[in-house]
Amino acid sequence: MTTVVLDVGETLVRDDRYWGSWADWLGVPRHTLSALVGAVVARGLDNQEALRLARPGIDVDAERAAREAAGRGEHLDESDLYEDVRAALTALTAAGKAVHVAGNQTARAGALLRAMDLPAATVSTSEEWGCAKPDPAFFARVLTTAGSAPAATLYVGDHPSRDVGPARAAGLRTCHLVRGPWGHLWAASHDPAPDLRVTGLLALAELLQA
Repeated sequence: MTTVVLDVGETLVRDDRYWGSWADWLGVPRHTLSALVGAVVARGLDNQEALRLARPGIDVDAERAAREAAGRGEHLDESDLYEDVRAALTALTAAGKAVHVAGNQTARAGALLRAMDLPAATVSTSEEWGCAKPDPAFFARVLTTAGSAPAATLYVGDHPSRDVGPARAAGLRTCHLVRGPWGHLWAASHDPAPDLRVTGLLALAELLQA
């Protein structure tokens, strides 16, 4: 295994700010929107469906543009990173692994992550690529960007059906990270079964070093 590719939401960064800011914008309690996100994802739907439940008929793209125009658009900074991220990415690099970041995020999120100067070779998002997980095209782009063979590439994420399953179907090795709502919800799931399951990124770095 030569290459480690990491998801973004609830793998590198907490989603608290993202969904909290949407709740504030829509004028609904943060807990309400958070619960709706959990409900739609548990039903196998895209998490953006929670916004449509909170405000039926919403044009998500138009609302996102309105938020940006009002100075309340998407934001990420150091406080959004999980505490182990920088140390783990540094340890993976020191262990001789090529480290990349690729997740279902906006182009703006990609720019914000790159501005944080993470110890990763590349940072890519689904909007920048024009394809999103679980589409096989996303994982084809992962391999092209990383320049590694599928069997030599480990994809790390918190979601079985968006990370583990489609990555494995594309021939990659997989690691399920028990972090965030989805990581904990499916912590005991073996459908699909990941190659590895860890509770933190430092634990992953230690496993690969060993």
